[in-house]
Amino acid sequence: MRVATLILLALLAVVHAELWFGKGGLPRVWSLGEQVTALQQANEAASLRNDQLAAEVRDLKEGLEMVEERARLELGMLKPDELYVHLSREAAQAASVSQPAATGQVTTP
Repeated sequence: MRVATLILLALLAVVHAELWFGKGGLPRVWSLGEQVTALQQANEAASLRNDQLAAEVRDLKEGLEMVEERARLELGMLKPDELYVHLSREAAQAASVSQPAATGQVTTP
């Protein structure tokens, strides 16, 4: 009986040693945990960089429209196939007065 108990205790010790220090033991789990932490930090850094790049792309897309609008209004710039027509307020008022047919009124001489 004593021999069987010693054999069982020895087998139990071998199994526990394999569980704690073997291929899937604590040292392996700790190293994998450190690798996971390092990869998560790298993913966070990459995510921040992606957000910055997306913001730059958005600014470039929207910024060009804003720059184009300011150039058109303040500097009178045109695209190659456009025609620029500038009307002063006096000319616009004179045009509306001289064309009463546009308002539905008909005048006879």
